[in-house]
Amino acid sequence: MRLLIAGTGASGALYLQRLLNYLEGKGHELHLVLSTYAKQVIAQEIGALKIPEGTYQYQENSMSAPFASGSALFDAMVIIPCTMATVGRLSAGTSDSLILRAADVFLKERRKLILVLRETPWNLIHARNSVTAIESGAILLPAIPSFYSKPQTVEALVDTVVFRVLDQLGIYLPEAYRWREPLPTLQRVEKE
Repeated sequence: MRLLIAGTGASGALYLQRLLNYLEGKGHELHLVLSTYAKQVIAQEIGALKIPEGTYQYQENSMSAPFASGSALFDAMVIIPCTMATVGRLSAGTSDSLILRAADVFLKERRKLILVLRETPWNLIHARNSVTAIESGAILLPAIPSFYSKPQTVEALVDTVVFRVLDQLGIYLPEAYRWREPLPTLQRVEKE
């Protein structure tokens, strides 16, 4: 897959790092854009981002990246983490950064755009902007971890969200915990 991964300034740099870890070495073409605030949060939360070898990196103020145009073919874009300010600007049609321009392109071209929201609580403006983003074709995937896999580490907890992102991309990993239906009860058959 040809994927664009972007990070904005919400807390949750570990979500971005874990996604990059799972995509590394899987044969995907990765493109990465980080906002200025994302870089600050990454430094504060995890020190430095380990970027997979061969990943194409772009500055947020550059508009010469291939994905800034609909003529460049990409499979999906993930903004992880995604601030509510990013959702608001995207919903208003503002394309004043490479991340916003790319997201706008993915929406107009009907390509998969996944927004991993990390802010809480929401106000009414957040809710309305989120509805606009959904109506425009974005997939909102709040960074809400699940607990039924009984995660024992912070990374395992973060992975419960990252695996859902990968599912949305159509990348299914065997290590992803899946909710399982109970095994059918075996009925004893009496011999005649």
